Amino acid sequence: MYKQKKYLTRQAGKNKAGKKGKPVTRSRILKIKPDADVRLKKVFASIGVPDKTPFKPDPFQISALSAIDRADCLVTAPTGSGKTWIAEKAIAGVYKKGGRSWYASPLKALSNSKYNEFSEIFGAENVGILTGDRKENPDALIIVGTTEILRNQLYDAMHFGETLSADLVILDEAHFIGDEDRGVVWEEIMIYLPSRIPMLLLSATIGNARQIAEWLSLIRSKKCIVVEETKRPVPLFPLFFHPSGTLLPLITQGEHKKSTRIYKKIADYIKSKKPLLLAPVHKLPPFGKIMRVLKKYRLLPAIFFLKSRADCDNALDLCKENVLHNQHHKEKLNQRIEELVAQSPHIANHRQLHYLKNMAVGAHHSGQLPAWKLILETLMTEGLLKAVFATSTVAAGVNFPARTVAFLNSDKFNGREFLPLNPTEFHQMTGRAGRRGMDRIGFALVIPGKFMDIQFVAKLVNSPSSDVISQIKINFSMVLNLLLSHTPEQIEDILKKSFAAYLIAKERKKKKQHTGYNFRHLAGDFLRHLDFLKEKKYVTKSGRLTDDGKWASQLRVDQPLMIAEGFRLGIFHESDPNLLAAIMASFVNEMESDDSIDREFLPEKLLSYFLMVKSTLKPFAKHMTNRGFEVRPLFLRPAAAIYAWASGQSWENAILIAETAEGNFASLILRTADNLRHIRALSQIFPEAAATAAISVDLLMKEPVIMDLL
Repeated sequence: MYKQKKYLTRQAGKNKAGKKGKPVTRSRILKIKPDADVRLKKVFASIGVPDKTPFKPDPFQISALSAIDRADCLVTAPTGSGKTWIAEKAIAGVYKKGGRSWYASPLKALSNSKYNEFSEIFGAENVGILTGDRKENPDALIIVGTTEILRNQLYDAMHFGETLSADLVILDEAHFIGDEDRGVVWEEIMIYLPSRIPMLLLSATIGNARQIAEWLSLIRSKKCIVVEETKRPVPLFPLFFHPSGTLLPLITQGEHKKSTRIYKKIADYIKSKKPLLLAPVHKLPPFGKIMRVLKKYRLLPAIFFLKSRADCDNALDLCKENVLHNQHHKEKLNQRIEELVAQSPHIANHRQLHYLKNMAVGAHHSGQLPAWKLILETLMTEGLLKAVFATSTVAAGVNFPARTVAFLNSDKFNGREFLPLNPTEFHQMTGRAGRRGMDRIGFALVIPGKFMDIQFVAKLVNSPSSDVISQIKINFSMVLNLLLSHTPEQIEDILKKSFAAYLIAKERKKKKQHTGYNFRHLAGDFLRHLDFLKEKKYVTKSGRLTDDGKWASQLRVDQPLMIAEGFRLGIFHESDPNLLAAIMASFVNEMESDDSIDREFLPEKLLSYFLMVKSTLKPFAKHMTNRGFEVRPLFLRPAAAIYAWASGQSWENAILIAETAEGNFASLILRTADNLRHIRALSQIFPEAAATAAISVDLLMKEPVIMDLL
């Protein structure tokens, strides 16, 4: 069993009654008094702002630029170490020669940020952006966009027998190749990208960087040079917050800097039969008091990583006594907030704005609107906030630093379950501790509690980064798009180029059992998808796309075959943009929903249309399920909420119908709009539906889902 659970069970057991009904021990909650262990005196003395010096690139940055001039290059370095500078200079080199560059990132927010950054450097007329939500200056010499857009452009280039119009491709956050949900996109790009185009991969530190480079060198027939930097730009010191309010060094710093030995006073605390607590087991710790301790020792601003969105929101109430007393800071903060809020009027009524303005604290999580999260990121980056309470989903790659990051959990929710933090996740989170150019030292603070295994985290501090493995998987969109330009036999050859196939071959040589994807399963899964497409007449018996298969390949959406079958059956409302948007939301939605909706929120024509679509597609959905393919059920509630929003009802009313957090609803709208854009692209096959989809997108994409700041 996972060590943390053992520890928590032990801690919880200390409060249980003995055989005779008498408590074995009783945990105590003391009043917090700010204090620090004597061993921290020298460490805290080093806190401060480093002297301003002319910028001088680090050796690894120079090495990376030299490498990309003659080969592919994989740069693996800690968060905040200056990987973007490498990208900027590499783009500048190509730009001076009149060449084209493509910068791909995993996030729309990050793409927007890089677009603004590069526009200032190279001139707005020379930079374009492609994220689905935005399509500006698509023929520019420098394109910034999401990885999915780049992958789709590669599909199109292969289809038309062309080569991607680029002389350099940069894949930011390249460790996403190991992401369970989206890693397949990174891997596809690496496989499909023509070897004539140099590829610069920017990654957080990963354990098997050289293995990935060897694989790329093999499939691209050109060298991939690894440039590794393990040194943090700002040193990290791990701390422990004792429930009494005393700060302690987490681990013993001796001759061995890689020590994982817990400081004796903390070891004594863990072994204690009467452990001190910061709060009762089911309550949050007193964040306001904790922040006062951090303030005394100049450890703010801080990012507190919490277990849930509700915890992040509730943490703000515990800071209400931490009112800003520095009038100058407060005036500067409020002025900046007003400037940012002016670009999104809806945010002016945000229920948490009071905490932001008066205590300089905010909650950052996926339940928040993109605009709100961006405002917090902007204020934090500008050094105007004292603390942010966030889930571990704080946007990867977005500049969101602090002097201290505080951990209350040693595990992380991956969307399905809580699992122990792995070293790479921990290093990425602690990578936000210590602001380059603003801090001489950063801190990782461990706060004890129900979900914290102190010993486990101490080991993570100096653990090497985790390996990433292939997450390639077959889906109908991939098969349809590859069949545009390849035979089934050629596609099997492409799959043999996958990172999964490479890992299997390597481990066979070592006579080890591969724990990841089995290649025979991968190839078999492709044939299974192919057979179903043949059966449903999207592919001929000889393996070529039918006319239906060709247009269905352009539906690079969540459930392409279900939607394609809907078009075949003629059930999509091609004249009502509100109904089209509503039904697409049902296909996009991934969360189970309670469909017992008050009739006043449910127009009769929407209900009858939804039921018709569901019943008409039911036989096809059942057939897919019987063949082992996942089919998500269609729920009415997301359709009703999107219908209300598209038809001009207020944001508040749409949220009331959706019964979900604002951020969740905004995400549903954005993904629905993405799906509608793919339908819009089918203008030659379904002109009426395409025209209606274009109207639907315009009806959905309005404030507060989008804002000028984005």
